[in-house]
Amino acid sequence: MKIIGVGVDIVDNLRIKKSIKNKKFILRIYSKKEIDLSKKIHNKINYFAKRFAAKESLSKAIGIGFRKGLNFKDISILNDRYGKPYYELNNKAKELICTKLKVKKIKISLSLADEKKYSIAFSVIQK
Repeated sequence: MKIIGVGVDIVDNLRIKKSIKNKKFILRIYSKKEIDLSKKIHNKINYFAKRFAAKESLSKAIGIGFRKGLNFKDISILNDRYGKPYYELNNKAKELICTKLKVKKIKISLSLADEKKYSIAFSVIQK
C-alpha cells in the first residue's frame, strides 16, 4: 500500500480539561458514540484529549483541516476489543477524503499516546 497522507497533532490536556466543562464544546466536537463511551472512562480528560488530537491529525493527513465540509463529528475514534484505536468515518467524510485524495478506497492507521500534560495522535492514510 502507498502512503498518501500523514498527520500528527499534540494537545495540552489542561486546555481540554477546561474545554470539556462546556457541554456545547463536547456536543460540537465529539460523536454520540464517543460521548456514550466516555461515561465508562475514569480519566475523561485524556480520553477526550486523545480523540481531539486524532481528529486534528486526520484533518492534517487529508490536507484540508476542518473546512470544505469536514466537521469534527464526522469522525469518531473508537477502540477494538484489544484497545487499538481506529477511525470510524461517516459517509460524508469518506467521500470527502476519497475526492480530495483522488482515490476510491483508503486505509487509515491511528496511533495515540498520552502523558500527564499532553496527548498526541499520529495518522497515516494509505491507498
